[in-house]
Amino acid sequence: MVNYKDLGLVNTREMFAKAIKGGYAIPAFNFNNMEQLQAIVKASAETKSPVILQVSKGARNYANGTLLRYLAEGAVAYARELGWEKPQIVLHLDHGDSFETCKSCIDSGFSSVMIDGSSLPYEENIALTKKVVRQSSAYSQAWKTKWLPKNPTTPNPKK
Repeated sequence: MVNYKDLGLVNTREMFAKAIKGGYAIPAFNFNNMEQLQAIVKASAETKSPVILQVSKGARNYANGTLLRYLAEGAVAYARELGWEKPQIVLHLDHGDSFETCKSCIDSGFSSVMIDGSSLPYEENIALTKKVVRQSSAYSQAWKTKWLPKNPTTPNPKK
């Protein structure tokens, strides 16, 4: 288990609290290769702007969970080399589709995960979300979920 703080990352709870207080938005970028990551980090460092580095399940499978961990750690080091003394960088799983994927990301140092159970029946989505929340909260990771069904013909239980 690798803690996101050991990689120099922050979580979105801390980041969003500062943004709300400061009245600004935080960009989130999906990246699929080193060149994209370099451009994102360079722009963020030049402007001293917090940033969320998002990884989709597909990108995670392509890049490998271990390599992503080191890319994130490298992103923080690169930002410091560029003069950003205290980089505010989050590594976020975007639309994880299973507990196992979310847990693997948490264990490898991601500072935020999103569980997307929107294709599941509502009660299963709730159960899956609770399981991910328990796992991520145990390690101070932030989390988010997608509640609404992808299928527009599925009744919305909130109505």
